[in-house]
Amino acid sequence: MTHASEQRMNSASSRAGELYTAALRRPLFSPKAWIALAVVTMVLALLPLLNLMFPAGHALHVSAYAVALLGKFMCYALAALALDLVWGYAGILSLGHGLFFALGGYAHGMYLMRAIGQDGVYQSNVPDFMVFLNWKDYPWYWAFTEHFWYAMLLVVLVPGGLAFLFGYFAFRSRIKGVYFSIITQALTFAAMLLFFRNDTGFGGNNGFTDFKRILGFDITAPGTRATLYWVTLAVLLGALVLARAVTQSKLGRVLTAVRDAESRVRFIGYEPLGFKLFVWTLSAVMCGIAGALYVPQVGIINPGEMSTENSIEMVIWVATGGRGTLIGPIIGAGTVNGLKTWFTSVFPEFWLYALGLIFVLVTLFLPHGIVGLARRWMTRRQERAI
Repeated sequence: MTHASEQRMNSASSRAGELYTAALRRPLFSPKAWIALAVVTMVLALLPLLNLMFPAGHALHVSAYAVALLGKFMCYALAALALDLVWGYAGILSLGHGLFFALGGYAHGMYLMRAIGQDGVYQSNVPDFMVFLNWKDYPWYWAFTEHFWYAMLLVVLVPGGLAFLFGYFAFRSRIKGVYFSIITQALTFAAMLLFFRNDTGFGGNNGFTDFKRILGFDITAPGTRATLYWVTLAVLLGALVLARAVTQSKLGRVLTAVRDAESRVRFIGYEPLGFKLFVWTLSAVMCGIAGALYVPQVGIINPGEMSTENSIEMVIWVATGGRGTLIGPIIGAGTVNGLKTWFTSVFPEFWLYALGLIFVLVTLFLPHGIVGLARRWMTRRQERAI
């Protein structure tokens, strides 16, 4: 090998190392993206104030329906962000995140049911569905749920504990790909059938509804609705910052390596089990918190939230916004659910066909989602400017 060729190889190697280092240090969001995120956050935070400060009919008034709808969308966005952590960065496609969402909702929902007190239809100390079934007392697994702090503990521990146990045995057995997706879907479907039974203490078909109070405040009062909205917005932003910290850390780089070439990661001395289990459990906890925030704003939780269709919809939210981008799933959740709200009010019987069409179009023409399209457009714009 000549001296000149050796120099060229060293130069190319040095250049590759610089590019790799730059890629590692590249921020997930650009300064412009942070500014845009701050502006959107301030606008969203302002909307409940416009509902409280201006009467109906005023040009600046925002309806209570719009505030509740956006609050629901933010809960969906949090669930989509949770799914992006495992699918976008670890390559784990879950078709069962609706289960974790519903478990968090049920844990909070039972606290809300117990807060009704004797204001139910039967004016009993137990919820109406228990009176209907001639139950005299709460089952053991609903003990202490009259305490808000304990219910919030269940919101975290139940989805997280189930995800940890399931993930441990699945990942230890090296189940991945389509097989893992099918198992998560089967687990969710089995849980839905269980929760539909009247004798399990979860309200059967109707689930939990007709909530009256939360922490002593009227749950239908405009001030309470606004507070729930702001809490949801704050949790969503906190989850986004946490997810960014995880994905930008060394842990996040290992997860990306596991996604791209798990066997090579194992070959060089890393055991993927712990990394996958951590992000899987964290994702389930985030999804459970999303469900807990969803219930008081929507006013109901039933086994339908565990349906396989709901879990598949979460996947479509992530794919539409842009997998592996964090901000993309949030945009995707808002976009798809906004279309769903409009479509189901105009052509309700055709929504599933429209949803399938969205997924096909995104797969064919937007493989990197809305965020990928925006990045491609900005890159072309910069190239033209040069």
